[in-house]
Amino acid sequence: MLTLVTGSRGRVGSALVTLLHRDGHGVRAGSRNPGELPLPGGVPSVLCDLGDPGTFAAALEGVDAVFLYAEPSHVDEFLAAAQTAGVAHIVLLSSSSVLDPDPGANPIAASHHAVEQALIASPLTTTLLRPGAFAGNAYQWSESIRSGRPVELPYPNSGTSPIDEADIAEAARAVLTDIRLRGTAYHLTGPESLTAAEQVGLLAAASGSSAAFRTVSRAAWKDAVSPFVPEEIAEGLLDHWAATDGAAAEVTGETEKLTGRPARTFAAWAADHAAAFRA
Repeated sequence: MLTLVTGSRGRVGSALVTLLHRDGHGVRAGSRNPGELPLPGGVPSVLCDLGDPGTFAAALEGVDAVFLYAEPSHVDEFLAAAQTAGVAHIVLLSSSSVLDPDPGANPIAASHHAVEQALIASPLTTTLLRPGAFAGNAYQWSESIRSGRPVELPYPNSGTSPIDEADIAEAARAVLTDIRLRGTAYHLTGPESLTAAEQVGLLAAASGSSAAFRTVSRAAWKDAVSPFVPEEIAEGLLDHWAATDGAAAEVTGETEKLTGRPARTFAAWAADHAAAFRA
């Protein structure tokens, strides 16, 4: 079986390519810039730009399964090309935000929801992976922690159950290689609910930093991130954190169900990536 992994530059996609190759499964790494991918020896790369339908046919030639990122702009064309190529199974990297009451109106959930709906309407066998917050989102705090400055949090008591991207990759490998796991949706989380403030504390401890946090207003936070976070997304994040302020995040057993072992803790992730937060 040959699997096309789209978005192979990403943390999940690159880890999945390595896992599949290590275990002896055929894998092709797709990317908008395939020549720049740091791939294991023997793994072929291919141009696959989910925003350019002209790249779909060649990327999908001979492919049995696809690990797909949630890019909605040309999803119908991609699915048509996948059917023509004889693809049997698509695993979508979606988001737990689609579980919100009105995901189509949620700026963070909307793209994932649109791709999910297109896949559900297609005849292709589809498996949906819906992870919550990535542990790697913590990189946004790295500069402050390295310098010992307080991390600015608009809702320090907002709870999430951050999941290690390595666990998402292992879950994806499981559903791609075990036919018994196909055709359903999985809500993936880390093993515990943590507040944003608790995550900052774990990162500081792992890296030996004295950084703590300070509470800032919504407006101040939005202004600080405006150079790199679109206003609509910033508002969506702020609304989500406000809704979960003081509440524990849901912790599911879906990660363990797919990987066969306990999900990695955020403390373990912080220890493994401490160099990025160390002065």
